[in-house]
Amino acid sequence: MTRTVGAQPRTSVLWSREHRLVTVGLLLVVTLVAFEGMGVATAMPTLVAELHGLALYSWPFTTFLVVSVVATVLSGRIGDRRGPRPALLVGPVLFAAGLVVAGTAGSMPVLLVGRALQGFGSGFLLVAVSLLIALTFTDRERPLIYAANAAAWVLPAVVGPSVSGLVTVTIGWRWVFLGLVPLVALGFALLIVVTRRLPAHAPPKSGRRAGVVAAVLAALGVAALSWAAQHPSPAAFAYGAAGLVVLAVALRKLLPAGTLTSRPGLPTVVASRALLSGAYAGMEAYLPLTMTSVHGYSPALAGLPLTITAFGWSAGSMIQGRFLDWSREASLRTGFALVAVSVAGFGFVAQPWFPGWVACVLCAVGGAGMGVAMPAISVLLLRYSPEGERGFNTSAMQLADWVGSALLIGLGGVLLAAVASAAQPAAAMGTLSAVLALLALVGVRLTSRWPGHV
Repeated sequence: MTRTVGAQPRTSVLWSREHRLVTVGLLLVVTLVAFEGMGVATAMPTLVAELHGLALYSWPFTTFLVVSVVATVLSGRIGDRRGPRPALLVGPVLFAAGLVVAGTAGSMPVLLVGRALQGFGSGFLLVAVSLLIALTFTDRERPLIYAANAAAWVLPAVVGPSVSGLVTVTIGWRWVFLGLVPLVALGFALLIVVTRRLPAHAPPKSGRRAGVVAAVLAALGVAALSWAAQHPSPAAFAYGAAGLVVLAVALRKLLPAGTLTSRPGLPTVVASRALLSGAYAGMEAYLPLTMTSVHGYSPALAGLPLTITAFGWSAGSMIQGRFLDWSREASLRTGFALVAVSVAGFGFVAQPWFPGWVACVLCAVGGAGMGVAMPAISVLLLRYSPEGERGFNTSAMQLADWVGSALLIGLGGVLLAAVASAAQPAAAMGTLSAVLALLALVGVRLTSRWPGHV
């Protein structure tokens, strides 16, 4: 393998003979999943209206999320028992089947079946991709592939909504789904070749196993929280609280011991994913509303800061990928600090007397923080995970991401209903910003007491 001065691998390590096929397959899969996610949101108003399902507008998103939770846990369990091969082969097939079903749907129930299949496929792939990276790249090389993964999200984030909108108004929303099927088939073909080269998997004699019942309970809890956040009301508060209790019970079986108390080491890594993703998702969810309601921006301009987030994220990830000897613990701490600055500034942007354009600067800073921190979390998770528990811990990390995001987006919805309104969100967003910044600072503190403090 080619090395540079100081024994640092060049970025060409991704395109070496032993790695290039894996790199292409992974990046294609990531790009397709990203395009689907960005495109569906744009096409949703049109397709829901055509299928006479306006009353069920949020269900395609909720269905995808709920099924993804279950699939992620199952994929982790299968991965620990049999390696990533089964999920890498089944995931694209389910995802493609979901695209076909959704693209040919004549009613909302059929569309929801398609979204469920897509959720299963996506959930399977999320864990399997992480396990494939663990098998293919060394600990020191992994920041490179995570940087490439981040870059693969940029194009979908920038052009995905526009392309989806153009396809929707010219040849129809169905092609937002169907147009991706041939590319998924190509990715599947590449993954078949990749899986044939994987070493035989030796099942561990022991290790944690996530239960199917706990996975279903977690999915129901996340669904209840997500639905309550989207439909704030006294009834929603009640079933959202019930969902939170169910989720807490399930998480005790689905997360590494000590995660809920942020025990140093692996539990802190998983807890960091929940804090980091939740803090930034809490801002992203309400930033377009703030830009339109408080500062009078058009919908197109209101989404500009989120596009800048994608560029900042990619830039941060590329930078951390160039310095392979960086302490990943320190990188995570730095990411938390940058996100804290970003979400704290959101509270000022939410006020009518503060210039709205500053949101673009804040999203560049926060995106860079996410780009530095998220690869560090993935690297540390694999570093601290016994080989026989990588699947369990990867699914736990993804679950922590979803739970943290659902809780903090839900908190924003509660604050919006309690102390403000969609037309005048300043008071609610100021309070939410303070909470998000506090959580990011908690992340800085947690990652400052790491074993060895590298």
